[in-house]
Amino acid sequence: MKEKVVHYSSVEAKDVVEEGAKKTRVRWLISKSDGAPNFALRMFEVDAGGCTPLHRHPWEHEIFILEGKAKVVIGEKSYEVDEGYVIFIPPNIKHTIINAGSKVLRFLCLIPIK
Repeated sequence: MKEKVVHYSSVEAKDVVEEGAKKTRVRWLISKSDGAPNFALRMFEVDAGGCTPLHRHPWEHEIFILEGKAKVVIGEKSYEVDEGYVIFIPPNIKHTIINAGSKVLRFLCLIPIK
């Protein structure tokens, strides 16, 4: 494995194209292509009025809100959060993150590499 030391802004931000995603980009900060064997670290940027898709999958999420305000929907519950909040989303539960503010929402999301 080779180390990686870069500024996040040098990692390409790609539009999230899954159905239901709106005004959302992802930067794959650390991934399998970097030689990471266990986890991928992503940064999401959600513009005002945007959201991640409402979806579910068999792996968990660990999330840290860097900046902005969000409504986080996990199953039947919803939470209002802002910078500094940490979120755990268990596997197989429908979830989405909605920008609830007027500025860009940025958060880190850790997932296992499949």
